[in-house]
Amino acid sequence: MPVVRSRSPRALLVRRRAGWAAAVLALLLAVFLSLAVGSRQLALSEVVDGLLYGGDGDAAQVVRFLRLPRTLIGLMVGAALALAGTAMQGITRNPIADPGVLGISQGASVAVVLALSFLGVHTLGGYVWFAFVGAGAAAVAVYAIAAAGRGGATPVKLALSGAAVNALLVAVTTAVLTTKAAALDEFRFWQVGSLTGRDTEVAAQIWPFLLAGAVLVLSAARGLDALALGDDVAEGLGQNVAVVRVVAGLGATVLTGAGVAAAGPIAFVGLAVPHLARALVGGGHRRLLPMAALLGPVVVLVSDTVGRVLFPPSEVPAGVMTALIGVPFLIALVRRKAVPA
Repeated sequence: MPVVRSRSPRALLVRRRAGWAAAVLALLLAVFLSLAVGSRQLALSEVVDGLLYGGDGDAAQVVRFLRLPRTLIGLMVGAALALAGTAMQGITRNPIADPGVLGISQGASVAVVLALSFLGVHTLGGYVWFAFVGAGAAAVAVYAIAAAGRGGATPVKLALSGAAVNALLVAVTTAVLTTKAAALDEFRFWQVGSLTGRDTEVAAQIWPFLLAGAVLVLSAARGLDALALGDDVAEGLGQNVAVVRVVAGLGATVLTGAGVAAAGPIAFVGLAVPHLARALVGGGHRRLLPMAALLGPVVVLVSDTVGRVLFPPSEVPAGVMTALIGVPFLIALVRRKAVPA
């Protein structure tokens, strides 16, 4: 019979500290690459000059007006989707839950399609508000359906109602696009998920929602730890299960709405980043959520940077690259049994 060796508290602490240090260094490197790498490669001195010293050369202009806003959006979207995915996995006790599991991303898609097709909205700034409202409406509908009947909004009922609402919203999106062909190309560009063309106006619109969502999710961290033990145990530990789910779910909805509105429904981040974070710091949400907020931007920014240089002068959208880059990492984690059951 194999002997299972448990890690000493000191070794566990050292491992976690190393994980935090690695995550911070990876984030700094991802930010630098996002600012320096593209169709035109920039030296560190040119990046610093553009950011700190107000240079007026071509390189400084590229850094300040093109790459810096894009990087800020990547930081915000990555953190938002990673936090939302972590919260949703905690709420549903489902390791494959992500921001799309409750129909939130598809709700944003429907709102954007309707805005494009019937209201003549054709700017990224206009998309933000419609996508956010659509995401919120979908989340409210899913929770209302799950909460009806005996037992309230249990994890299974949330997942089933989310799947039903998501299927309905996909059908609505498809129906509108088949009758409004002129909106198809524009919507397709948004739907794949991309940081291209985003500016500081979009960042200014979403950061308050990102902050509010993060505060809500982090405030529910202790409750999410209790939920992992089951509803009955959580109530025995003094947690109000319904309140925890509502607070964490509201935070996840706000975060998803902000992220999807800014960059489209970028796949994989909300699904895989929580598992990457869990492998570094364990399952306690007071550590897990901040780690996910560090790793989410790394995945988004690295994917976006690689997409810029893969087939120049064209760009591969970040939403495509997150899947191409991230899926092998997730498979490797599963094979090594680093993803807890």
